[in-house]
Amino acid sequence: MICFPNAKINLGLHITSKRKDGYHEIETCMVPIPLYDALEMMVDKKSTWTSSGFAIPGEPKDNLILKAEKLLRKDFSGLPNLSIHLHKNIPMGAGLGGGSADGAFALTLMNNLFDLHLDNFFLEEYAAELGSDCAFFIENTPKIARGRGEVLSPIDLDLKGVHLVLINPGIHIGTKEAYAGVTPALPKVDLEEVLLDRSRWKTELVNDFEASIFKNHPEIKNIKDQLYDSGAFYAAMSGSGSSVFGLFPEKAVPFTWNEQYFVFEAEL
Repeated sequence: MICFPNAKINLGLHITSKRKDGYHEIETCMVPIPLYDALEMMVDKKSTWTSSGFAIPGEPKDNLILKAEKLLRKDFSGLPNLSIHLHKNIPMGAGLGGGSADGAFALTLMNNLFDLHLDNFFLEEYAAELGSDCAFFIENTPKIARGRGEVLSPIDLDLKGVHLVLINPGIHIGTKEAYAGVTPALPKVDLEEVLLDRSRWKTELVNDFEASIFKNHPEIKNIKDQLYDSGAFYAAMSGSGSSVFGLFPEKAVPFTWNEQYFVFEAEL
């Protein structure tokens, strides 16, 4: 059985406070985009894990797919062994939620493969144990995310026909660096009100990570500026970066990007 975990972008991202557990409270709108990994699971005589595409750093035991498998096996004993293969196409550490999507889709795939009959509420509970963004990918529709990112509420956001240009320059932004440059504060505007009026997006739909990251990595700011120069009605860094996206009312004017950049275009 195969599925295709997708990436996401953030429309606005506010860091509102720091929690006692060390995490931060956030407020953002997450939107799925049609950039996909491919995940295959098959019942087999022994458990195996392989991957292709982008190299995946770290130990396999730390991969969210295998953590998802371990979570379900803890509550559902006797599940057969699985042969798992991931083709990694979404850049990692790029603010696109690729790893979170893989973990969430692994839960859904196992739910279907083993006829566990878990509804989305329970899948989101499992996903929240994996990571802050994971629960979003269970229903995989535009959502306002609060708390650590796991407190989700739907939003009626129509981006049909909007053209997306996504640029990842391959600059690694660590979580420590991203949060070190942010002073948590309540947002000055109502995120949901701003999202309903695209004319306000450019000036009021803000990613709090941008100010310090752009200062440390001017190349990322330059990408955002070039997207606006090319006709985007909105451009921003996604998550804690380093991916930057532009939204265009129609297909973007062709632009020559650095050949070392990862470039993705699609109609939403």
